[in-house]
Amino acid sequence: MSIAEKESRVKKLHEFGQSIWLDNISRPIIDSGQLNRLIDLGVSGVTSNPSIFDKAISESSDYDEKIGELKDKGLKAFEIYDELTVKDIKDAADLFLPVFKRTGGQDGYVSLEVDPLLAHKAEETISEAQRLHKKVDRINVMLKVPATDEGLEAGFRLLTQGINVNFTLIFSLEQYVKTADTFIKAAKEFLKRGGDLKDIASVASVFVSRIDSIVDKAIDEKAAGLNGKEKNAIQRLKGKSAVANSALIFAEYSRIFSEREFINLEKNGLKRQRALWASTSTKNPAYSDIKYVTELIGKGTINTMPQPTIDAFIDHGVVENALGSDAAKARAIFDSLSNFGINVNSICNDLLKDGVSAFEKSFKSLLNSIVLKGEKIKIS
Repeated sequence: MSIAEKESRVKKLHEFGQSIWLDNISRPIIDSGQLNRLIDLGVSGVTSNPSIFDKAISESSDYDEKIGELKDKGLKAFEIYDELTVKDIKDAADLFLPVFKRTGGQDGYVSLEVDPLLAHKAEETISEAQRLHKKVDRINVMLKVPATDEGLEAGFRLLTQGINVNFTLIFSLEQYVKTADTFIKAAKEFLKRGGDLKDIASVASVFVSRIDSIVDKAIDEKAAGLNGKEKNAIQRLKGKSAVANSALIFAEYSRIFSEREFINLEKNGLKRQRALWASTSTKNPAYSDIKYVTELIGKGTINTMPQPTIDAFIDHGVVENALGSDAAKARAIFDSLSNFGINVNSICNDLLKDGVSAFEKSFKSLLNSIVLKGEKIKIS
């Protein structure tokens, strides 16, 4: 496929009204020019998380020399992590700054996770986010805060201080609505304090594929005890819960950001808090490798994808609207699952707890990887 054909596919999605952000960052992607090439192709933002940085640092030697240098200066594991990641985020933000300016602050953002060990500590999250905001010092950076109750409180206060927030680990519809409400309330408070609404931005990161992974497993367990029509009926629901959940969220997103409360703020310069589809790589090989791209095309949203998913979409993706404000079909899927004793909302609540734990585990693994690297590396 020619460069022009690749650009055309990404351009069509952008013209439709959906942005592609890269769900990956590392020093080689920046230094090799790969990130620049993706920007030229139409990718308009980057997200990161502890798992991404852990993989980048532990599975390659790309950071080894710098880790050794920083260790020799007396820095501890967290301080080394901080220096490495902030450098990557700064450099990526500089590359995306022209996109940020060209789109009027709609795109061009790079996201950095606040220490996930603070997910249930509002005050500590605020302090750490303020520190990172000052240290990174880039207008087009978003700090990622999990949409726990404490995270929502922290995100509210950060936005009222003019700090951009990427609310992450959103699974349920209820959690999404709380996040959108938090954003609007924060914007009103920021305006009340004399802030310029053009200066703040936020996205709501909705995690997708993990829902199908858990619900499909529950379906298989239920189906094992059924026969005939009932068994066929429940098996037909496999692979539908995650997109149905996103469709319900998209309907609420469309409603909330078309109501008078937001429109009045929009007149004062506030940008929508766009829904961002995260965890969009396909986990089940029986499904299309771009299932969570083509089935989640909706105006005014973002899809953040790892490189292989971007490549797959460029190769065989089709740009057609998949999401609408009418969520009747999605509700019907949830009702059908409920009739078989599968409560997707309850599963989403569990996934939030699991997601926080997974990020905590990845972060601890990342710090341990830095310690191990430091023990092996000798800098003369």
